[in-house]
Amino acid sequence: MNLTPLIDVVFLLLIFFMVSTTFTKETHLSIDLPEASGDPARIAPEQIEVSITQQGDIAVNGTALINNGLETLKSALEKVSEGDNTVPLIITADAATPHQSVVNAMDAAGQLGFIQLSITTKNVTGPK
Repeated sequence: MNLTPLIDVVFLLLIFFMVSTTFTKETHLSIDLPEASGDPARIAPEQIEVSITQQGDIAVNGTALINNGLETLKSALEKVSEGDNTVPLIITADAATPHQSVVNAMDAAGQLGFIQLSITTKNVTGPK
């Protein structure tokens, strides 16, 4: 029995499956939320703080941005971090901040590859 045609068919199937398979790269943001009743998180000596006001105005390390666009925020984060995306990034937003502003800040951090992202909260004590 001649096995050459069988081996050819197997290789063709292998090539077909390799070409038709789709590979997706999923990006996940690691968000470290501090517990409301626990100890406050340690403050790193070098960190980047993105502050968002109630109106959605954004400031990076205390410097207000010209506009609230995603590209402007990415440029500011690149400049402040000097390309080091291992620096902790803290997002501080007002409780009444539009959700889209916080999502834009998280999106910019994710696109630039920041791996240490946290969101500040207020420590609430009292009955649950």
